[in-house]
Amino acid sequence: MGETQIESPIRVYLLIENRLLREALDRLFQKRSDLEVVGQGDRNSPIESVGDLCDVLALDYFDPQRFPAFFCTHAPPTRLFKAVLIGMADDSAQFLQAVRAGVSAYLLKDASASDVVSAIRATFRGEAICPPKLCATLFEHYAQWARQGKTGALGRRADLTFRQRQLVDLVAKGLTNKQIAAQLNLSEYTVRNHIHRIMKQVDAGSRREAVKAVCSQELSLIS
Repeated sequence: MGETQIESPIRVYLLIENRLLREALDRLFQKRSDLEVVGQGDRNSPIESVGDLCDVLALDYFDPQRFPAFFCTHAPPTRLFKAVLIGMADDSAQFLQAVRAGVSAYLLKDASASDVVSAIRATFRGEAICPPKLCATLFEHYAQWARQGKTGALGRRADLTFRQRQLVDLVAKGLTNKQIAAQLNLSEYTVRNHIHRIMKQVDAGSRREAVKAVCSQELSLIS
């Protein structure tokens, strides 16, 4: 896959326990003109300001108690970054927890360096990445949930398209309809209609309420 041409580099924060992996990723990203490492740390590092620093947070561990709330309790509410898990076990239960927490990419231990770079770029574009086997697990899990009549808030969130999720994230950052339209190469009319539909889907009376509702639905699925 060729280099992605963007106006400014994708800001990546490395929250990596394994020091050798952290250093290797730092060297790898330095060779990519569209990637910039803006910070590094491990499990013990303070992460309260990470969302203000980066576009993509790369981690080699997942703490289900720590990260769901971190993703969703900042102001403005909702994730200001995408989270990519690297070097994970082929564990369907952990994978589903990570999805519920808002992680955008889940890479197994056998992922290559190019897989990691591709995942960083893809999540920045608003895409989701996971191994095919675990993707099948996700489909099966949701289908079973729906059959049991337990869709609830999950059903509302699942109805949002990738484009709508991008819009929610940009609204949370405080962008106007005109700024969002310019960033996503859409018309202001299209952006306004998307946001209106999102507000109806989550039963919100304003843009900010819609962002809060989407985030609250994600958090309600962690328990």
